[in-house]
Amino acid sequence: MIRKLFFIVLISTVCLSTKAQESKRDTVKVSLAKTSEVIFTIKDRSDLEILKHYDFQSMFQDILLKLEKADTTLQPQAEGDTTETILAETDENWDADHHAYHEDDDDDYQDWDWDNNRNHRRRTSQSFNFDLGTNNYLENGKFPDAEDANYSVRPWGSWYFALNSTQRTRLAKNFFLEWAGGMSWYAFKFQKDNILIVKDETGVSFEQLNDPNVDYIKSKLGACYVTASIVPVLDFGGHSRKSRMWDSYGSNFRIGIGPYIGYRISSRSKLVYEVDGEKEKDKNIDSLYLNGFRYGARLQLGIRSTDFFFNYDLNELFATGKGPKLNAFSFGIIF
Repeated sequence: MIRKLFFIVLISTVCLSTKAQESKRDTVKVSLAKTSEVIFTIKDRSDLEILKHYDFQSMFQDILLKLEKADTTLQPQAEGDTTETILAETDENWDADHHAYHEDDDDDYQDWDWDNNRNHRRRTSQSFNFDLGTNNYLENGKFPDAEDANYSVRPWGSWYFALNSTQRTRLAKNFFLEWAGGMSWYAFKFQKDNILIVKDETGVSFEQLNDPNVDYIKSKLGACYVTASIVPVLDFGGHSRKSRMWDSYGSNFRIGIGPYIGYRISSRSKLVYEVDGEKEKDKNIDSLYLNGFRYGARLQLGIRSTDFFFNYDLNELFATGKGPKLNAFSFGIIF
């Protein structure tokens, strides 16, 4: 309780000191509990700028420790000692030669432990992130569009979306491990709007419909996965928390690459068309011989508060011998 009280006094003291400067007061007295008081005196108002960076918490912890041990050996400050001397001895960020405080790019204020009343750098932080982008696939290293295949897709309308809970663990000053778990969705919109996916015992086929009485609108293949990833990241800003687009801070550059794996929990095909002005939707919720697992490599690139991702599936989209040999990929922005 007394530690929290001293911390409140610290904040009050600094605020009152600033007000004292405006009103030409040099001394502030703060009463504590029943019989205690703190007297804060400033002889040179230029000290205010230095005191803004002083680690009062460390000082009070030392005082309280001695009080708890009934240690009365606390000595008054030597005549030649100054605030700068104390800072130089106790704070590694104070530059005594230049009478200035080093800038610290790390967001340590986010790592304040209010329960234990101490400032530290957490090894792991957590955030929720969204991947939003587009997806496609390659067949033997080429886009199926080159062969005018019925399963070639449109980049616009073939959306990729993922929701992840991301843990960021600091391994070194600028080196982190981002490990995440969540869900992701593939949506492949075919170039041709009149494609019907047909499944039989031999596999899946992509058939082109040609009914003159039907106005075909779109045809899609979709799948949902539970995913997990591990991405080592080199962040030149060294921020303990993963940055997002709406954050006001960000490092100059960061890069990471690592593996991911996904387990399919649903899949379906959908054909939308109009007959006599009435819109119809044919949905087929089925495995469609899609592989139960997907795995691949993930690349992340970031500059300031913007991050981009690129995922490439190393295994094929369909089970072996049950469909075309397609390797899916996706890319976009991390929110």
